[in-house]
Amino acid sequence: MCIRDSTYYAERPELIRPTAQGLCAGSAHRQIARSLGCSHSTVNRLAAKLGRHCLLLQALALEELAAIGEEVVLDHFETFVSSQLDALGLATPVGHKSWFVYGIDPAPHRRGGRLTPSQARKLKRRKRLLAARGGVRESFSRVFDLLEDLLGPDESLALITDGHPAGPPALANHPVGKRTTHRIFPNPKRGPKGAPRSLEARIRDAAMFPADLLHRLLRHTLASHRRETIAFARRINAAVEGAFVVLVWRNYIKGRSERRPDRRTPGMLKGLTKEPWSWGRALARRLFPGRIRVPEAWVKVYRRDWDSDEAGPMTRHRLVNAY
Repeated sequence: MCIRDSTYYAERPELIRPTAQGLCAGSAHRQIARSLGCSHSTVNRLAAKLGRHCLLLQALALEELAAIGEEVVLDHFETFVSSQLDALGLATPVGHKSWFVYGIDPAPHRRGGRLTPSQARKLKRRKRLLAARGGVRESFSRVFDLLEDLLGPDESLALITDGHPAGPPALANHPVGKRTTHRIFPNPKRGPKGAPRSLEARIRDAAMFPADLLHRLLRHTLASHRRETIAFARRINAAVEGAFVVLVWRNYIKGRSERRPDRRTPGMLKGLTKEPWSWGRALARRLFPGRIRVPEAWVKVYRRDWDSDEAGPMTRHRLVNAY
């Protein structure tokens, strides 16, 4: 085995590839551990290692892009971490034509909607602070930083959003706002389940389809994001690491559509790859953060610094023997 591949310094290198496959097959960590005959803590560490590797692989791919060359659909995937009092949005900029996912950015924020009596009691007993306000707006700004770096010299940004109130102010205060064409498709009121969609709803769904499809894949693929689950993410870092694993699977391994005979991946449509990859190909090379231009917000994910010490004991990722 080549010492320069991604299994370097791993105690159980034979488990890395099946763990990646299990994560993208909707299995929870304990289910993967039972299938592989190892401890669930081993799967936890491998999942974090895979998330960091996939983050660096995506950063390396973005270095090869000369321009964006398409409209970008930007929306936040809503989920929870630790409890339903801790809402987390994951910003997902997706190419409208290629369905290529450019990145993932976390946006911890305070949950909306009504609290159940049980949740209200938990909130009163809660000692840990809720997420600071403005998390979604800051996430928009970080995504605009990422997209601005990917624009060609004379290219303008064509942006599609669903009208989240934090988006327009963040764009207006960002330098890329002067070279952006922004189309907004607000979420219309929907009827009961199964009711015919209005014309406004059909127009909105067609414009936001690449992001909506990705969100359905995240909900279906990652066990921690299902509507009713006991496998929810305990940390922001873990949620983002898992999302980066799905990002690599979506961009370079999975075909654009399983209903149509089209095995081309989004990465192929962007000219980054010539054929669909396997997990063996995605993990074939060991990557180093010091040799790749990694976005600043992603460095925070790589170091596992998104969670505060109030979240409880956690393992940060620091340079010791391997980084």
